[in-house]
Amino acid sequence: MHTMWKGSISFGLVNIPIKMFSATEDKDVRFRTLHKECGTPIKYIKTCPVCDREVQNEEIVKGYEYEPGRFVLMENEEIDAITPETRKTIEILDFVHLEQIDPIYFDKTYFLSPQETGDKAYSLLREAMKRAGKIAIAKITIRSKESLAAVRLYENCIVMETIFYPDEVRSVEHVPGLPGNMELNESEMNMAIQLIENLATDFNPEKYADDYRNKLLELIHAKIEGEEIQEAPNVPRAAKVVDLMAALQASLDATRQDKKEKAASTATEAKEPVKKRKRKATV
Repeated sequence: MHTMWKGSISFGLVNIPIKMFSATEDKDVRFRTLHKECGTPIKYIKTCPVCDREVQNEEIVKGYEYEPGRFVLMENEEIDAITPETRKTIEILDFVHLEQIDPIYFDKTYFLSPQETGDKAYSLLREAMKRAGKIAIAKITIRSKESLAAVRLYENCIVMETIFYPDEVRSVEHVPGLPGNMELNESEMNMAIQLIENLATDFNPEKYADDYRNKLLELIHAKIEGEEIQEAPNVPRAAKVVDLMAALQASLDATRQDKKEKAASTATEAKEPVKKRKRKATV
């Protein structure tokens, strides 16, 4: 596992040096968008629709849209001045029962392990939380973002889950079309409860799988085995030019080189018998 953060857990006057690892991974099958004609990955360029040209990074500023089409501009120095200090500490604030936190608050999960000198303190906190039957609420700053977190046990590991602040969870009052209290048929209710009880079981995560992802991977591997491969051509990097004449000269040089390569390739193919070449690729 890749260590993504090093710091400590602040537990009263005790500091427990720890390392942090991402506990989950996104296994979605992602596709690149290609030019259908030649199979080259498409580039996405930042442009200004008013100036009708590409915008360089040094020309871009941050702005907050407080009304449609109206922005407050923010300088990096102004934002840096109020950014919380990146303290390498998970500061425990309170201990609560896990059942008091609705799962809607949970965001991202991380494994925590002790650093070289933290075994004893880590084990002490782990066992104390286990015997007390409670989890910790803490604050942590990661990449200049201050987050609320829940520190709890998962098997024999202390884990930290970032959790949303209350104002980040939307109120159910804003959900349209929710029915109010309705009179329900008692026999229908009994049948619904019986159905739930018939389907009730212990939770076993190994029982569930992403069927769509598995079928998609099977399809991809089948295409690889059948060598239905589209190989992207090598795209030469365009040199930066400072004026129109230089741009034209660079373009001419590139087209002349391309013509030479095509002519050489044509001459070589004319001397060789035509063969169907297969290419292999891996995913």
